[in-house]
Amino acid sequence: MAKPAKQKILSSDVNRGRKRAPFASVIVALVLIVSCAIFVGIRNGWNRGNTDSGNPGQMQTIDTQPPETTDDKPSGHEVAPPPTISEVTPPPKTSAVKVNGVYIGAWFGGDEERISGYIDLCEKGKINTLVIDVKDDIGQITFSNSNEILSQTSYNIIPDIGKTVSRLKENGIYTIARLVCFKDPIWSKLNPGHAITDKYGNLWDDGKTPWLDPYDIATWEYIAATAVEAALVGFDEIQLDYVRFPTDGRIDLIDYGSLASEKTKAEVIGEFLEYVRTALAGTSALLSADAFGIISVSKGDFEDIGQDLDIMLQSVDYVCPMIYPSHFANKRQNGVGQIINGVLFEIPDLEPYEVVLNILKMYKSRLPEDESGALIRPYIQAFTADYLGAGYYQMYSEQEVVQQLQAVYDAGFDEWILWNNSGDPNLYRNVNSLISSENSAGSSSGTPAVNNA
Repeated sequence: MAKPAKQKILSSDVNRGRKRAPFASVIVALVLIVSCAIFVGIRNGWNRGNTDSGNPGQMQTIDTQPPETTDDKPSGHEVAPPPTISEVTPPPKTSAVKVNGVYIGAWFGGDEERISGYIDLCEKGKINTLVIDVKDDIGQITFSNSNEILSQTSYNIIPDIGKTVSRLKENGIYTIARLVCFKDPIWSKLNPGHAITDKYGNLWDDGKTPWLDPYDIATWEYIAATAVEAALVGFDEIQLDYVRFPTDGRIDLIDYGSLASEKTKAEVIGEFLEYVRTALAGTSALLSADAFGIISVSKGDFEDIGQDLDIMLQSVDYVCPMIYPSHFANKRQNGVGQIINGVLFEIPDLEPYEVVLNILKMYKSRLPEDESGALIRPYIQAFTADYLGAGYYQMYSEQEVVQQLQAVYDAGFDEWILWNNSGDPNLYRNVNSLISSENSAGSSSGTPAVNNA
């Protein structure tokens, strides 16, 4: 069954390295409220057309034969009008603080007592940043807003998000809004014409979750609208997660349409990042993007997920690689393990310091010599990966977390974020206490000294 036509992304130069056009944030706010066609596009414009088109190490064969095409639109599907904006793209910015952060999710962000506890955490140690979900893994926008584009998927999980953000900033805390992009079961089901479909025209999922189609301009507009709303309530930074193509499920059945032969996944993701970045130009918010840790190991988009480090470095202010030792292949999974920076790790989860040190050395070697483009700010494993099975994982307490932080500093970086899916305040408190006490005990570099006892 041929896939109906969607709005086509034309090949274009991704406007890298140009200066930011001045936009008034007030104008952005008014346009958001008044119109659904608020955002920006790639400079060469958009035409109607047909869309075409991980786990690391689990590469699957994709059928690249373009299906029969049609210009018919599905019933009830309206192609978004061509966006119009400045031709320029803003240069990268850097935050005013060296981010040492923790992820807390959305539910804790809406709990005044919990927020008080996190403020206390930040007052007593090195942690100075909180990451809060504004669009979570199941597609919920976690705060109420007046944007019509977001009306069907906005929930009041954080009752007064503006008040919460203001309170955090008044206490000297840097605020990051985490926004899950293309993994989105809610909007996909509400708008199947903008979601990934299979070769039979059915809504595709990765085994349980549908995804938005990264080739579809309407999904870009929806995500950018969420990003701008989060910036307008005061977040210092918008962080895009799942900014990639899916890796799990029957990928061989996906039908991206004819565009797959015209534009690579990495080009699409790069242009999408530029699109969101330009939409944020009228605000003070920075833009960061999470990435698979493995993407520094090889040039290009080796994992076939749309994440090319060289492109991403020119498209956002910060790239945040998830360099969790548990996420690199072990010998049970592939018979060998993972080679990182020339070192073979048969069971990476058991060697947190060495894995983080070597992967970050690879990231450092990939940064432009002229220091242009984004900075690297890694996500650090603060969870136990018991799903790997006995002998292939270890319990991650504050000691294992601090070993990774030591590796961050030893590799020449000074920013990091701890990832614990439940936002475990006890673990964060223990880490904060350990690195703070060791710094005060006389670490000459001002970095945490690993306690190997």
